[in-house]
Amino acid sequence: QLQASGGGLVQAGDSLRLSCAASGRTFSNYRMGWFRRAPGKERVFVAAIYWSNERTQYADSVKGRFTISRDNAKNTVYLAMNSLKPEDTAVYYCAARDVANPRYEYWGQGTQVTVSS
Repeated sequence: QLQASGGGLVQAGDSLRLSCAASGRTFSNYRMGWFRRAPGKERVFVAAIYWSNERTQYADSVKGRFTISRDNAKNTVYLAMNSLKPEDTAVYYCAARDVANPRYEYWGQGTQVTVSS
C-alpha cells in the first residue's frame, strides 16, 4: 500500500515536499515513481527512483527543480519540489513496480498540488 501526502496550495516559486509512505511489503527490489495528472490532461511521469541503488530519473519538465529520494528507515519516498510553477498544478500520485515488471503495480491515492501565479 502507498499513501501519498504533502500537497497543498502554494505560490509560484515556492517549495513543497511530497511523501509516499509504503507499507505491507518490502519494496527493496522496486522502482518507485511519481506521476501527475493536470486538469483535463493525461497522467504523466514525473520522477522515479530505484529503491536498491537510488538511481533516479526525471521528466524534462522538472529536471533541476524536483528531487526524488527515499528513506529506508521510514519506508518512504519523497519528492522535493522547488521553484514551483503554475503548470506544476496537478494531482500527484506515487507508484511502485518490481524492476522486472514494465507496468506499475501499486498506486497511492494522490495528493493535490496547486500553484498560483
